[in-house]
Amino acid sequence: MLPPAVRRGNRRCIRTSTCCVRAAALTSLAPWRNPRAPPPPRLLDRVRAALRTRHCSLRTEKAYVGWIRRYIFFHAKRHPAEMGAAEITRFLSDLAIQRNVAASTQNQALSALLFLYRDVLEQELPWLDDIVRAKSPMRIPAVLTREEVQAIIDGLDGPTRLLALLLYGAGLRILEALRLRVKDVDFNRNQITVRSGKGGKDRVTMLPAAVSRDLAKHLETIRDQHEADLRAGAGWVELPWALARKYPRAGREWIWQWIFPATRTYLHRETGQRRRHHLHESVLQRAVKEAVRSKGIPKRATCHTFRHSFATHLLEDGADIRTVQELLGHRDVATTMIYTHVLNRGPAGVLSPADRLRLL
Repeated sequence: MLPPAVRRGNRRCIRTSTCCVRAAALTSLAPWRNPRAPPPPRLLDRVRAALRTRHCSLRTEKAYVGWIRRYIFFHAKRHPAEMGAAEITRFLSDLAIQRNVAASTQNQALSALLFLYRDVLEQELPWLDDIVRAKSPMRIPAVLTREEVQAIIDGLDGPTRLLALLLYGAGLRILEALRLRVKDVDFNRNQITVRSGKGGKDRVTMLPAAVSRDLAKHLETIRDQHEADLRAGAGWVELPWALARKYPRAGREWIWQWIFPATRTYLHRETGQRRRHHLHESVLQRAVKEAVRSKGIPKRATCHTFRHSFATHLLEDGADIRTVQELLGHRDVATTMIYTHVLNRGPAGVLSPADRLRLL
C-alpha cells in the first residue's frame, strides 16, 4: 500500500513514490528501535560501572581500565568477547618478556582481565582458573636508621615536616596521612583513626607525643584559614560516599576539614561549591627526595620508607609483632614478619661468628 500522502495525490510524493514504498518495506523488516533511546554503554563504561558498584577505589578503576585498554589495543582493537585464553597468555607473555615488567605488575594486569571476563562480560569459562599468575619474589624493604630519620626530618619544615613525623611516628601510608580529617585525631587519647585505608579498612594507631604539640598549632592555623574561606563563600570539602546528600551542610563543618589542605581552592562543577582539596602527595614526595639528597643518605629512601622504619624500630624496641601488625593494618601476620629479617640483631638475637674473632 502506498503512503497516505501518495494516495491523496501529492505530486511531490508521486515522483518518489517508489522510494517511499521501498523505505517503508525496509522499515517494516528492520527490528524496531526507539530513536530516542540512549545508545548501549561502551565496554569501558561498563567496566567503570561494575567497579563503582563494588565500591572499588578510584586508583583501582584507573588501573583496571588502563590494562583493559592496553589489552584491546595489543590485539588490534578486537573485542574481548571474541578472544580467550590464548590472547590473554600472549598479552601477559609480552609484558614479561618484551617489556620486562615486575611480577606484581603482571598480576595486576591479569586481575584486570579476569574482572573483565567474569564480572563485566559474565563469561564463566574454565580457562580463567588455569591462567598462571607470576610468582612475586620476597623483597627486603629499605629501612633507615634512627639517625637517618632524624636527619631527613631536620631537612623538612612546615606541613611536610609534620607529615614525615606522622609517617614515621604512626606508621601511616602517604595517602592515609594526607586524607586525615580533623575528627580523626584524638589528642586526649593520643590516637589517630585511619579511615578507609588500604583494602577499605579502618584502624586505630598512635599519635606520637613528639607530633601532638606541633599538630595542635598547625590545626589552629588551618582553622583560621577555614574561617576565612567561609567568609569568602567557600570552605567546602569533599565528603565520602553519600554523606553530602544526607547532610547537605556537613561539607563546611570544621570536623570534616582536611588537616593538610591544599594551598588553592577549586570550583566543583556539579555543585558549584568552592572547595579545597587535601595536599597532593607529590609535594611531600619531592620534599623528602630533596632532603635525602641534601643530607647525603646513600639509600633509596621514599615516603614509604618511613613506614618500614617505624615497624622495624618498634620490633627492635621489643614490641610484640601482633601489636605491630595491628598498627600497620596488615591482614596477615606473615606480611609483618618480613621486618624481622632487617633487624640489626636478627629475629633470635644471633651473633655472627666473625664478631667472636680477634681481628686486627
